Amino acid sequence: MGSYIPGTEREQKEMLAETGFDSMEELFRHIPEEVKINGELKIPSGMTELEVREKMRRIAGRNRVFSVCFRGAGAYRHFIPSVVKSVISKENFLTAYTPYQAEISQGILQSIFEYQTMICELTGMDASNASVYDGASAVAESIAMCCERKRKKALVSGAVNPYILETVKTYCSGSGTELVIIPEKDGVTDRKALEDMIDEMTACVCVQHPNYYGNMEEAGTIGEIAHGVGAKYIMSVNPISLGVVKTPGEYGADIAVGDGQPLGLSLAFGGPYLGFMACVSKMTRKLPGRIVGQTVDKNGKTGYVLTLQAREQHIRREKASSNVCSNQALCALAAGVYLSAVGSGGLKNIAVQCMSKAHYMAKLLEEAGCTIENKGSFFHEFVTVSDMPAEKILADLEAEGILGGYPLDEYRVLWCCTEMNRKEDMDRAAHIVRRCGKC
Repeated sequence: MGSYIPGTEREQKEMLAETGFDSMEELFRHIPEEVKINGELKIPSGMTELEVREKMRRIAGRNRVFSVCFRGAGAYRHFIPSVVKSVISKENFLTAYTPYQAEISQGILQSIFEYQTMICELTGMDASNASVYDGASAVAESIAMCCERKRKKALVSGAVNPYILETVKTYCSGSGTELVIIPEKDGVTDRKALEDMIDEMTACVCVQHPNYYGNMEEAGTIGEIAHGVGAKYIMSVNPISLGVVKTPGEYGADIAVGDGQPLGLSLAFGGPYLGFMACVSKMTRKLPGRIVGQTVDKNGKTGYVLTLQAREQHIRREKASSNVCSNQALCALAAGVYLSAVGSGGLKNIAVQCMSKAHYMAKLLEEAGCTIENKGSFFHEFVTVSDMPAEKILADLEAEGILGGYPLDEYRVLWCCTEMNRKEDMDRAAHIVRRCGKC
């Protein structure tokens, strides 16, 4: 924060006197001597603010920022209206934590309530929490919601983002949940394999739609298979895609999760992002993390409170539905401001642009000599395979100032288009790929 000023030595002495201590050593006397640092730390001496800025500028100058980007794979480049940063930069919002003193935090609580409402409208679900750390942890937490004493097996599609799968494996290993990966076939979840693997011990079935390769799953059919044995149905979705495709609610999902990064959060090296979670009403009490509710005070005025707190770890401890103890409130606020700014019509327009530009780019790359692996419909990502090594194609693009798709292996590339990609940039990229194939 720009207004942060450290305490002076005089102020520190005044605080010590107020609390009844004579020195810092006495304040920390309960700490064992063997864990204290004696002497000076081996760190460089301090620099002036100007020197720090110059050094950071030199370090940042080593980064390469691409103005043209065709890479997705879980983090997407979208236009962010300036109002988003304007609102979330206000210092009274700059915290990731949900306040417990609801009566003095009405503004933040209302912003979270509005975010929850928008997520419910977007996903077609009945209840939403105040978000979790990221999309991967949202998927893992949703699986934990479904497991019961007699149902401890989770079936997860092999076509989900591999980083999500790694997180799910970590969660399941700690909770004793049996994790079974449904194989993929032709870039989508193998429905026949799912039918053979599912049984009465299955707690849930989880798919990503559109999946990691950009393909649209047989979402409705998979949901029917899951519900046929009494299992819950989890859908991990790209929130932008919901501008044109059916909502998880329309597909019959019990839980909808995903990463809110496309909703007003810029690309960053690992975050911070936010994981959104929403569910049908009958599962609300198993939803982890914070939930903000709307009520009225004794004077009939609207107020906001943390509700259903008996689910949470600060009250139920080991019996809580989860140990999530904070949320991404600032990122959730950004998502809420973004959705408010673009509106339902704007979101649909963005989704249409993403889909149409991806199909245009796929056609260009096919004409350039690549083979499009996606057999069915896809949203804004698709996979190409070429005789040329992916490394060579991407290097040629990089030399021209273009960040190409994400290499899946030696010859396969996962491409992504959003509303940020211009026709002339797509034409130029395809021309470079064609030229690369003739080398």
